[in-house]
Amino acid sequence: MDVDTARLLLDRGLEILDDLPEYEEAQALVVGTRLRREGLDPDLVAAVLTQAELRARGRVKFGADADRMLFTRDGLEQATRRDVADHHAARFAAAGLTVVHDLGCGLGADALGLVRAGITARGVDVDEATALLAAHNLATLDAGTGSSAERGRAEDADPVSTEGVWFDPARRTPGRTDATGRTRRTFRLEDMTPPWPLVLATAARIPATGAKLSPAFPARETPHGAQAEWVSHAGDLVECALWWGPLVAHPGRTATLLRPGADPVVVSEDDAHGAPPAGSRPVRAGSVLHEPDLAVLQAGLTGALARSVEGAEIAPGMGYVVSDTEVEVPFARRHRVAEVLPANAKAVKAWLRRAGLTGLTIKRRGGRLDPEDLRRRLGLPTRGGDQATLLLTVAANGPVALVLEAVT
Repeated sequence: MDVDTARLLLDRGLEILDDLPEYEEAQALVVGTRLRREGLDPDLVAAVLTQAELRARGRVKFGADADRMLFTRDGLEQATRRDVADHHAARFAAAGLTVVHDLGCGLGADALGLVRAGITARGVDVDEATALLAAHNLATLDAGTGSSAERGRAEDADPVSTEGVWFDPARRTPGRTDATGRTRRTFRLEDMTPPWPLVLATAARIPATGAKLSPAFPARETPHGAQAEWVSHAGDLVECALWWGPLVAHPGRTATLLRPGADPVVVSEDDAHGAPPAGSRPVRAGSVLHEPDLAVLQAGLTGALARSVEGAEIAPGMGYVVSDTEVEVPFARRHRVAEVLPANAKAVKAWLRRAGLTGLTIKRRGGRLDPEDLRRRLGLPTRGGDQATLLLTVAANGPVALVLEAVT
């Protein structure tokens, strides 16, 4: 969004937005035609209808708050979910911070979390239009904290040592777009804006510093003494947050599962100590296969699951844990292994014939057998027919195809 469009929305679009009916894609053309017939500028109509669409989509992340906020398409996609922003803010609040600088604040999602926690947020974003929308979004909360958002560079911010700093670096490469026309996402630390060296330099100067990074952040890059926290929300892996100084709860790697209506589940390196070596327990019919939450998997804490269920990872790096017990843990799903098959089409086809099945859900983690190629070779439909689940993976003795049943 350009700055002229942002100002147009703020000057003339808010009242129009409030008067629009509930957004429906099928009715957007009709609504747009009516607004233009009423004499509204076509650019204003286009901007208002885009906001109506984005507000409807934004309810997934922000709930009813989205109906008062303004968005850009890329900004909404990258914005922190409300529950996750509140999780970040709670860490700053627990450390006693009253002012936090949100450097690279985007649309202000994390700054809003800080305000809800009673913390003054000082947001800056290098993009002027984005900063204008963030200032509007903060104003909608009107919590009396004196929070603000303005155009600026993270490099020019000057927080004092008693304040906190939160970085949400842009993970998009300007000028590069994907097939849908959206700016391409980058996972390289050196491509971040604000830059990674600035994040590290700030953390060395300001004790209470945090940063939101891609969930693909490599654990080996975790700075000494910092906490790398992989976070999932309602089962979706959403980020890796880095914490320094008084914001560190568990040094090293952790996984946090945020579930609406429930307390967070935290898994740390301490929970993984003493886990048996991967591949030390065979997979056989009747075994229970435990599938860790993606945050646990990405944090490299599968050992915590193995220790909890008195089992072992089926093979190094596979993530799945096999045991003889149905112990339930809050950071994994359970499956019972009904059959252990060779990982080839002939064996799977023979099993399908014996079982009288005509459809499969096929999953893969490891191995060379491609699920879609296998589906074609078995003559299975591309959609539907999920009468059983087949997992293509690697066990201690090589590739296998596991027939799984859910454990209730």
